[in-house]
Amino acid sequence: MAGRAVRMWQSLLAAHPARTVVMGFAAVILLGTVLLMLPVAAEDGRSADAVTALFTATSAVCVTGLVVVDTGTYWSGFGEGVILVLFQIGGFGIMTMASLLGLLISGKLRLRMQLTAQAETKSLDIGDVRRVLLGVAGCTLAVELAVGAMLALRLRFGYGESIWDATYLGVFHAVSAFNNAGFGLHADSLTRYAQDPWVTLPVAVAVILGGIGFPVLLELLRHRNRARATGRRGWSLHFRLTVVTTAVLLFTGTLLTCVLEWANSDTLGSFDWPKKILAGFFHSAMSRTAGFNSVDVGAMTDATLLLTCMLMFIGGGSAGTAGGIKVSTFAVLGAAMLAEVRGEPTSSAMGRRLAPHVLRQALTVALAGVGFVMSATLALLAVVDKPFEEVLFEAVSAFGTVGLSTGITADLPTVGQLIVIVLMFVGRLGPVTLVSALALRERKRRYELPEERPVIG
Repeated sequence: MAGRAVRMWQSLLAAHPARTVVMGFAAVILLGTVLLMLPVAAEDGRSADAVTALFTATSAVCVTGLVVVDTGTYWSGFGEGVILVLFQIGGFGIMTMASLLGLLISGKLRLRMQLTAQAETKSLDIGDVRRVLLGVAGCTLAVELAVGAMLALRLRFGYGESIWDATYLGVFHAVSAFNNAGFGLHADSLTRYAQDPWVTLPVAVAVILGGIGFPVLLELLRHRNRARATGRRGWSLHFRLTVVTTAVLLFTGTLLTCVLEWANSDTLGSFDWPKKILAGFFHSAMSRTAGFNSVDVGAMTDATLLLTCMLMFIGGGSAGTAGGIKVSTFAVLGAAMLAEVRGEPTSSAMGRRLAPHVLRQALTVALAGVGFVMSATLALLAVVDKPFEEVLFEAVSAFGTVGLSTGITADLPTVGQLIVIVLMFVGRLGPVTLVSALALRERKRRYELPEERPVIG
């Protein structure tokens, strides 16, 4: 029975990969909306209105974290449980779907499959599906349990929470962190723990591990066994690009956040220098699509908000819980620019030549992302009376499925909330489905058109 179900799902995914992913996530969002509209889901026992429930369900499934009502006070225990399950499904689903689409694309194009000991294949089989499902589930469970235990112990013995409250808070925030959901049970997010590394660092580690992508985690776990079996000890280009670019962005974000906010009394100014670095690192990590904040984002300088927008737009790793255009896309575009500046005929990165279609896909994803953000910002400016920088920040946060906000989310009118809902959905699924569609449509042209060079710049 299980094998038949897997084969049926596999055939559907192979026939309509993008449509399958979109319909699956839309169905979960619809179910979540219905559950959150039940009277038992609200703390006061009254049904939430449809837009509030839809906004919350979309934000949870798309692991964004933007909210129009306070999670810890508006929703009951049942409602919070529904939200937790939704962002767990959203994070697990996007990692699984993106990884399986990667396998499908690799088989379609007859490339080496990074997730299956680099064995040549032409199609997905049940073993591939099972391997991805078990791998994602294992990584998810291990990280969430470890981080949840650390947070629960700290809250129990460091803050005097009861055993039940410490466990519940620890597990909820651990699951939210690994899935890059950004949902918290405190109205001030994690600002009360801004100077506590025993809380902020485990959350940051969970966010980074969840956002770096399942292919990177799997390669990291299997590297030693693969090296022993094949004699190869090198890392794949995707692994190196993702890890190096992530490290550079984390360091750069930390440095610039500290520099720009060092003397700001409303953010880092009141901390001593080690705590300033801690808060700067936490903000840099959260800007990569997690959504928690340990300082007031609305009180940050315009320069820091712009820096945060850049980090949110780039996002995290492919086939992970993070959003954005992805660090690999950013790295490929950077390699192409460097090659052009040097006058080289082809782009390369870390000793490997990049295929032309990879550059075209990266450029398409980046420009499509810019188009979505600009269109949504324009639409929001037409319906809300807020400063441009706050509206732009909100749009980038929604597209990057980050969840950080300057505080205007709850003030958006119904039309504005609907715009953000669409942007969260597109931002979560758009890059995945777009890249898979582009890759699966790859075909050779049997003729070449005459070449001509227009004037550039």
